[in-house]
Amino acid sequence: MAAWRLSPAQRTARAAVAARRAELSAWCATIFDFGETAWREYDSAAWYVERLRAEGFEVEAGSAGMPTAFRAEWSNGPGPVIGMYAEYDGIPGNCQAASTRREPRAGLGFQAGGHTDPHSALGIAALGGLLATRVAMERHGIRGGLRFTGEPAEKVRGSKPIHAAAGVYDGVDAFLSFHPFYMAPLCNTVRWDTHCGAAWAMVYRFLCDAPQDWGRGDGAPIPQAHSAVRAPGATDALFLMYAASKALRDSMLPHQGGWSISEAILTAGQATADNLPAGLAEVQYMVRTPTLEMAGAVAEALDRNAAAAAAMTGCRWERHWVSKSRPGLANHAMARLVWESMQAAGPPAWGEAAKAAARAIQAELGLEPMAEPFLPELERLIAPEEAEAILRRDLPPSQAHATSDDYTEMCWHAPTARFYIARPALRSPPGFAYPPWVMNALGGMPVTIDPMLERAAEVLALSAVRLLEDEAARAAAWAEFRARTGGGVGGTAWIPPLCDYPPPIRFRWPEYVRTPRGRDWWIPAGLPGA
Repeated sequence: MAAWRLSPAQRTARAAVAARRAELSAWCATIFDFGETAWREYDSAAWYVERLRAEGFEVEAGSAGMPTAFRAEWSNGPGPVIGMYAEYDGIPGNCQAASTRREPRAGLGFQAGGHTDPHSALGIAALGGLLATRVAMERHGIRGGLRFTGEPAEKVRGSKPIHAAAGVYDGVDAFLSFHPFYMAPLCNTVRWDTHCGAAWAMVYRFLCDAPQDWGRGDGAPIPQAHSAVRAPGATDALFLMYAASKALRDSMLPHQGGWSISEAILTAGQATADNLPAGLAEVQYMVRTPTLEMAGAVAEALDRNAAAAAAMTGCRWERHWVSKSRPGLANHAMARLVWESMQAAGPPAWGEAAKAAARAIQAELGLEPMAEPFLPELERLIAPEEAEAILRRDLPPSQAHATSDDYTEMCWHAPTARFYIARPALRSPPGFAYPPWVMNALGGMPVTIDPMLERAAEVLALSAVRLLEDEAARAAAWAEFRARTGGGVGGTAWIPPLCDYPPPIRFRWPEYVRTPRGRDWWIPAGLPGA
């Protein structure tokens, strides 16, 4: 799809992205500097809500019971509704300045939160595409609407299953999902058949709230003061659970098929004196599998481990869901449409200023700076079918899904395209691996991240305008959606939302606090509201 074939409205949208280039860059730097993590993205969400309201959108803050989520709407009259979204959560332990050397952001340490993917650019690119689409709709009298959602806690697959179950995705005619490139061959392309798989996350909580009962035989307690200390308590329960589940991962899970389990200890200890057992401990698991059946099997095994650990340590246990996301659903009609927009926009390109920053990083690491420091794949497009063929080389034929991301929730409510634009990444000398801070820094420096940001916004805007203008394209996407789901939403092959739990916002998720010392990184000492 050559640029000269773009419709007048698409050309307007493209120009609108370029006109706001400086604003988009500044906005991206703002979200990057917030560096907030899952369920605690207070400043980031507030920034988006304020910006969207200033741009004329009606915004519901705290959508579906999540304080850092939102739902924004804009309408230009009756017509199709196009959905886009922002993500803005980072990861603990990745506090990196937008700098060519390893250093945390001002006033913080390395263990604070930071952006890795980077969601800071993901969200602002989506906002740029959204605002450019609105401009085209207004100037060319295109009827229809835009829905833009704020999606916290993507790193634990948090908000989208909850939004889906709450009906936030109902009434949308097509979804556009963008993510910065993160693994070859998914660089400057659109997913074809192999979409992301299921991801389930849960917190196991152990509570030793009746230690006096430990060791009781026929109803008589041990006749000794402070006998409760004999109860192993919650810390022991947590470590038994941790060890047993490590064994589960090593022995139960096959070494093919895309299984993975990761864990994070949220709480340990909670003893108040040296003669009392720990009363509370929590561990979170993230399970990534190609199918829901696999996720269910792993969850059942983890439940058995938790029950055994609790029984051995004088505790009771609880399981609290963080995420139950569905596997993705392909839509070739949507993929082709976005691929045509991508061809019209072309790949991103990095100029001499960006290359100079990349060379400075290489020199900082003791490498010989390269004339062309960026990976060549970053400035090439790859057709969806070609990327699919490469992706399938390392997957067994029976595996239909790979990796995980909760955009998959949207796939079951309207035709969805998932596409990738290259983020900056450096060439490696033979045998050398860059430390993680390098990718994080490249995602924060405007000179290196802005080419991806602008190109992604452009592809989103071109695709959204095409969907609004092209009734035949929408009809083709919906015909395929109905065929794949056995009749559309509620059809025989449709998977309904799995979320049957409240938003998991009251756990001890790490966050920032403001004190007389300034802004600080903090792991809460209690369970607020629990």
